[in-house]
Amino acid sequence: MANQRQESRPPSTLEQTQVPELRRQLRGPALLPAEPGYDVARTVWNAMIDRYPGIIVQAHAPSDIMAGVDFARYHDLEIAVRGGGHNVAGNAVCEGGLMLDLSAMKSVRVDPAARTAHVEPGALLQDLDRETQAHGLATPTGFISETGVSGLTLGGGFGYLSRKWGLTVDNLRAVDMVTAEGKWVRANEAQNPDLFWGIRGGGGNFGIVTSFEFDLHKLGPQVLAGPVVHDFRDAPGVLRQVDDTLQYAPKEVSCLAILRHAPPLPFIPEPMHGKMILLLALIHAGDPVHGEAALAPFRTIGKPVADRVAPRPYTAFQSQFDASASQGARNYWKAHYLQDLDDEGIETLCVQAARMTSKESVIGMLTMGGAVAEQPPESTPYTHRDATWALNIQSRWREPDEDDHHIGWCREAFEAMKPFATGGVYVNFLSGGEGDARLRAAYGDRTYQRLAEVKRTWDPENLFHLNQNIQP
Repeated sequence: MANQRQESRPPSTLEQTQVPELRRQLRGPALLPAEPGYDVARTVWNAMIDRYPGIIVQAHAPSDIMAGVDFARYHDLEIAVRGGGHNVAGNAVCEGGLMLDLSAMKSVRVDPAARTAHVEPGALLQDLDRETQAHGLATPTGFISETGVSGLTLGGGFGYLSRKWGLTVDNLRAVDMVTAEGKWVRANEAQNPDLFWGIRGGGGNFGIVTSFEFDLHKLGPQVLAGPVVHDFRDAPGVLRQVDDTLQYAPKEVSCLAILRHAPPLPFIPEPMHGKMILLLALIHAGDPVHGEAALAPFRTIGKPVADRVAPRPYTAFQSQFDASASQGARNYWKAHYLQDLDDEGIETLCVQAARMTSKESVIGMLTMGGAVAEQPPESTPYTHRDATWALNIQSRWREPDEDDHHIGWCREAFEAMKPFATGGVYVNFLSGGEGDARLRAAYGDRTYQRLAEVKRTWDPENLFHLNQNIQP
């Protein structure tokens, strides 16, 4: 497992020579193998990833990041950057190089008058949500509140509020960054606009963000939201009606459709625990009073076995699936965008869900459109703005000797859904080792070439390559 030491390793040459000088430059600690805290720091969300950095710099300030980048460049060390450490590909940790752990930098400063938030790179979605919701404000983020703000944003970012207010990067005003040269820069529409365009979906290819500035919107703290549960046998018909109903839904309405084994939650009838279900996570991003009429068409579809839609804190809705996606399991994902969800596609999806090999695995589909589709595709590297659904097939299990079995199901389900997909993919849903062709599918050839030009300008030596890498 990722949190267990293997055989003891000899002291690194870094420990004997260069590390004391580096430590004198840092506000935060620098950890070497076998030192207290090292194993905790190197452990990331996906338990399939088990790597041992040569040194871990736990940054407490941008100056620590600058010093770490300079040190890695001078000593020719691979750099891994950890924000939340939640990415399925496991790029937050390297083997033998320098890991920059930003998890201590999680300050969130809200300006309620300007409706902006300044967010450090180690902040999680829950940190951002708690601070913004204290002022009845929010910005679009993801679904699991333990996800890092940095990784989510740099890949584009979407979630329950995206139909109303767009992608996370559509709400990004500016960033402060450390470049491959260890220099500090600011990027926004006026300053370094090429860099600002690139980081809004191009991942961590161009530098290390030390601060994000987001626009905020009035929301909550109470929203009308919650799950509606259906018997799996009814899933094809329910999904068909959900897709039809979505065409007439206001932008405030979002639905995350989930095919999974029912967890033992009290609102789900006990005889269904452990059996396949369809769960619709519904939310109205506005006044709960207006939400009743907006969500009613979705709640009256079929014959739900449970309906827990009610006024509730937005932060509670945002964290409702945290327990089912906690750290410590082995994870492998495959993803598609869907344009038209026809009967054959729905039937195929349900057949593949019925073949699910682990009780912890999930197939999730989020409604897109609305404000996401209103921005021109070329406005950011995230180009899949015409998609109706974002589909993520998530295989999740515990035992290493079962890897092939569960990964095999995920890949087979992915292949089965290919005829109904656009050919694109969300870069944050890419598992490790999917290859350059799949990465190009995340951007399209034209956008990929433009990203490569930005990469040549800001990181020509590809120092930041432990990511979904754009070649300079």
